[in-house]
Amino acid sequence: MFDYEILRLIWWVLLGVLLIGFALTDGFDLGVTALLPFAARTDAERRMVINSVGPAWEGNQVWFILGGGAIFAAWPFVYAVSFSGFYLAMFVVLAALILRPVGFKYRSKKPDAAWRSRWDWALFVGGFVPALVFGVAVGNVLQGAPFRIDSDLRSWYEGSFFGLFTPFALLCGLLSLAMLVVHGAAWLAIKLEHGAVHDRARRFGTWAALAALALFALGGLYVAFGDIGYRMVGAADPIGPSNPLRTTTEQVGGGWLTNYGRYPWMLIAPALGFASSALALVGIRAGREWAAFAGSSAGALGIIATVGLSMFPYILPSSIDPHSSLTVWNASSSAHTLAIMVVVTVVFLPIVLAYTAWAYKVMFGRVTTEEVRTNPDFY
Repeated sequence: MFDYEILRLIWWVLLGVLLIGFALTDGFDLGVTALLPFAARTDAERRMVINSVGPAWEGNQVWFILGGGAIFAAWPFVYAVSFSGFYLAMFVVLAALILRPVGFKYRSKKPDAAWRSRWDWALFVGGFVPALVFGVAVGNVLQGAPFRIDSDLRSWYEGSFFGLFTPFALLCGLLSLAMLVVHGAAWLAIKLEHGAVHDRARRFGTWAALAALALFALGGLYVAFGDIGYRMVGAADPIGPSNPLRTTTEQVGGGWLTNYGRYPWMLIAPALGFASSALALVGIRAGREWAAFAGSSAGALGIIATVGLSMFPYILPSSIDPHSSLTVWNASSSAHTLAIMVVVTVVFLPIVLAYTAWAYKVMFGRVTTEEVRTNPDFY
């Protein structure tokens, strides 16, 4: 079918596709719920905001599950280190995500204003916390995680939960939050009737887009002139066995910029991140709703692709033992496993995409105040 090197590259690309798919779909859900207590003030307005994502949020969350499953199947070393080392952070994310289905289902069970207000803030936490922590996780990946792998290929994580929240990681977390709030604001501009909530969403989206542009630039400067970055010593073996200890790595400031000198075409990713975020800003300000949503989507794609291309071939470097760093070439499953997964993906991914597109087409349309007030089936 394909040789081992190509299979590893295919699954590195597919992992990026799944992460980007999660950011583009469930990302606007997170952005919308993070905006809920601020963009909407009355009960009717908040029901409008909730119903803008109500029919789609469960399906969107499947991308998150697919991403975790892909890491488990295609990159078992990465799964073992990250899911054990970042266990408490993932627990916080999952606890926050659990608030979303509970909040959606229970918010309107009672007409009591205090009851509904508490669930509204629970939904806010369910959007704000994952959007922030996902970015913090990316910041820690860029800095390197504090783990080592011994001669028996056992991983040892030597970090702490609060140690994850370094200044650079928090900057990445705020960038992630701003990026998804822009995406959520652009979605509300498309899905809600023109009025007070629509205008407030545009206003918050404007500030979030400005923050995303500034934070993306600051992150780039930190990567360029700070003390983070890794590079490989000697040539990699793309078809060798998966053994993290067969690669030699050194930690060097500015190391994440090396790929742009070798492959100038990769500059497309950060350029897309800046240009599309600027498009989202202009679209929101000018009332060009589809341009704003296209800009927020392409901006998220560009920002995530910038991280992946900057790090290639690394997936999870080690900050305390660079020799244990995990790469595309030393941390994958066997060639047979990757080949079977490619076949399954080629068969089923188009079906998932086609069904998703059909579902969005069926559920398309603006949510209005009148519909919320007269339809008891709305949240």
